[in-house]
Amino acid sequence: MNRPFPSRNSSSDSFVRVNGKIRAREVRVIGVDNKQLGVMPLNEALGLARTHGVDLVEIAATAVPPVCRLVNLGKFRYEKAKKEKESKKHQHASIVKEIQLSPRIDPHDLGIKIAHAVDFLCDDMKVKVSLKFRGREMQHTDIGFDVIKNFLEKISSFGQRDFEPKLIGKGINVMVTPLPRNKRAKHPTRVEGQSHSSPGNGAPSDDKKKAPASSESSSKGLTQKPFADIEVK
Repeated sequence: MNRPFPSRNSSSDSFVRVNGKIRAREVRVIGVDNKQLGVMPLNEALGLARTHGVDLVEIAATAVPPVCRLVNLGKFRYEKAKKEKESKKHQHASIVKEIQLSPRIDPHDLGIKIAHAVDFLCDDMKVKVSLKFRGREMQHTDIGFDVIKNFLEKISSFGQRDFEPKLIGKGINVMVTPLPRNKRAKHPTRVEGQSHSSPGNGAPSDDKKKAPASSESSSKGLTQKPFADIEVK
């Protein structure tokens, strides 16, 4: 049985006033069927909550008068948590992770960078790919474009470039957007539905991040078993 007035020891969200904690004299009430019931004295609204066996939850404290809803507090919290979870999914698309390359990058290091990019794209994050030239490397920009082209080919089943790679100053930049989930390849190592949380939002990837545990290295390079389908040449 629902209790319209929780005990003093019951916990509630600090930012939500419920039942007797509501301080306004008059409130605008939304009924259990989500229909507007109009403005009424607080005592009358509390009486309606008792009648229906639900709580009177303040959902818009800054409105004049405050807006309250007749709803079970547990159901209200569940709906709120569900909406917040959905909104976080959409927020991932606005997060940008940076992958930094170099014209003379080692195949082993390139494999690690590809693994990072796949992680980010599978988490619905954008990836900014940057390649920096140093000193005389600027005389051979074609090598840098080849590295970028190779990198983009390896992650093409997970994301698509927003524009062609551009030479800006002493570097090449390109932005990669994750493909829709129904068109995106499955993550090579991750269990379906499992997410990978990366530290920080919008921060560059950590070059020293550990490689997958199943990777095998040799003095001539490294072939990562979990990423065999995107093996670096």
